Amino acid sequence: MDIKNVTIIGAGTMGNGIAQVFATNGFKVILCDISEDSLKKAMATININLERMEKKELISAREIISTKSNIITQTSIQDSVENADLIVEAATESVELKLNIFRQMDEFAPSHAILSTNTSSISITKIASITKRPEKVIGMHFMNPVPVMKLVEVIRGYATSDQTCIQIMTISGLLGKIPVEVNDYPGFVANRILMPMINEAIYTLYEGVATVENIDTVMKLGMSHPMGPLALADFIGLDVCMSILNIMHLGFGNPKYAPCPLLVNMVTAGRVGKKSGEGFYIYQAGSKETNVSTKFSK
Repeated sequence: MDIKNVTIIGAGTMGNGIAQVFATNGFKVILCDISEDSLKKAMATININLERMEKKELISAREIISTKSNIITQTSIQDSVENADLIVEAATESVELKLNIFRQMDEFAPSHAILSTNTSSISITKIASITKRPEKVIGMHFMNPVPVMKLVEVIRGYATSDQTCIQIMTISGLLGKIPVEVNDYPGFVANRILMPMINEAIYTLYEGVATVENIDTVMKLGMSHPMGPLALADFIGLDVCMSILNIMHLGFGNPKYAPCPLLVNMVTAGRVGKKSGEGFYIYQAGSKETNVSTKFSK
């Protein structure tokens, strides 16, 4: 199947990044979100990203024009998927929300269309089970920021066909990404390894072993991580981290995946990281200041 028309459901950070990458590589893209404001913000973000790439001589002015012309926005799922060859769902990491979106995708998309999800932890098999085409349902877990990060974690559900997997591996390569095939278990590979490390870093702070900056510095200088685990948690979103840990805790029944009490308290208090302006660090107009969060420890 020749994939030409791609629909992205969800215009947040991941959705607009995925839309940009597909459009830059010549695909016709519909970016769909129920919020007009979210779509306007998404297109503004894409413009900023493209201008930044042009300054770095990573893209030409002609390519910017082509990329923008390849993206249209839409607020109706039905209208956005009716001619799609591939759909990438990139909505909030909520099981019920994703299942509801997939029911609509399955109902309104052409029978040949592949239905994929950018979920970082939710079972592909569970999502596929509510569709009439489980063989065409697959995970495409892009990394953030999508235009920069090379990895795409390609997750096969229990019923995902070899043909679907091959097509998605091929498409990922055409986007300039490096696809890695994995099987459908809680957290897949990336988050099954990453989230326990972040959770342990939070426990290290919670137990008073070291400060936020010292924990991050040890991991950056000692383990060659480009970003410390607490800064990374802020970047991902503490609410997202807690959601993924809860999914793994439920899926495996292993207490080692239970979120640290400090993480739970911070999410409950609305301090979920960079997007809220405060997490383990305080974010003001692009700057970062240390915030040890001692009032939540214990």
